[in-house]
Amino acid sequence: MTRKRPEAGFTLIELLIVVAIIGIIAAIAIPSLLRARVSANESAAIGDIRTLVSAEAAYHGANGGFYGPPSCLAAPANAACIPSYPTNAPLFLDQQLATLQAKAGYSRSFQPGGATGVRSDITCYAYHTTPTVPGQSGVRGFAADCSGMMCFTTEGSAVPSTNGMLDTCNVLR
Repeated sequence: MTRKRPEAGFTLIELLIVVAIIGIIAAIAIPSLLRARVSANESAAIGDIRTLVSAEAAYHGANGGFYGPPSCLAAPANAACIPSYPTNAPLFLDQQLATLQAKAGYSRSFQPGGATGVRSDITCYAYHTTPTVPGQSGVRGFAADCSGMMCFTTEGSAVPSTNGMLDTCNVLR
């Protein structure tokens, strides 16, 4: 007489328990991952603002006390920027930041202030970053101006500014 060997495998109950455990782990992990992504996007936006402020300060020194639009920071030897700037001299800003394209979940904009009418010379500026999808790609909006002050909004809107200067705002420390 031949004995049947028991079938090897998992029972339906065992499979349901494994699926339930995976679901619980996912429910715990996914919100943390989304918060980490928002935090990374905000850190990248703040870093880009600091880069632009530093580039504007260097440009200010090379351009007789005037700031310039981001396009001049990436191509300072352009006739509309600093005509006497050597073509083989270093640039102040890379092309990606100068084009003001959305990056790391944030849109960018540049507001010149106090234009002199001479070439691209301006006396101040405000640089804004806002989340492309508020609440998902970022939570706060950020900005800085020619004073170097950095501010943020808690709801992701643009920091208010007038003529290239930030208005009253939450100062980023």
